[in-house]
Amino acid sequence: MATDIKTLIKILVGVAWLDGKIQPEERQYLHQITQEKGMANDREIQPLLHELRAVKPEECYQWLRDYLGERPTSETCQNLIESISALIYSDGTVAIEEAKLLSRLQLIDTGNDTPERFYNKVLSALRKVYQRWLTEL
Repeated sequence: MATDIKTLIKILVGVAWLDGKIQPEERQYLHQITQEKGMANDREIQPLLHELRAVKPEECYQWLRDYLGERPTSETCQNLIESISALIYSDGTVAIEEAKLLSRLQLIDTGNDTPERFYNKVLSALRKVYQRWLTEL
């Protein structure tokens, strides 16, 4: 369970980097979540949380694979979507890249998609946003 929470926090940090930087409100939300979940002092989380290094897209993809596993439940999928949504809305503004990601995630049918289809759709949504962001740099 702690591994799932740690991986989810890593994913949230990765998503926070979608617009190129972590906004102050996103930072506050991430600190609040890590504190609530007892992960604020975790050795893997601290460098990410304190922005000592940027998160690479490949890392975020791997964390998604780790979090969702081979056969994600609809509860796991819904928790992922809700957590990402909360982060995206935490700064009071939604960047275009974040809005597109959120729209894609909300359109995914967690109840009728097979785990592999859900996983591929989540990865595809994240990949498209990252690719668009990278071309704008």
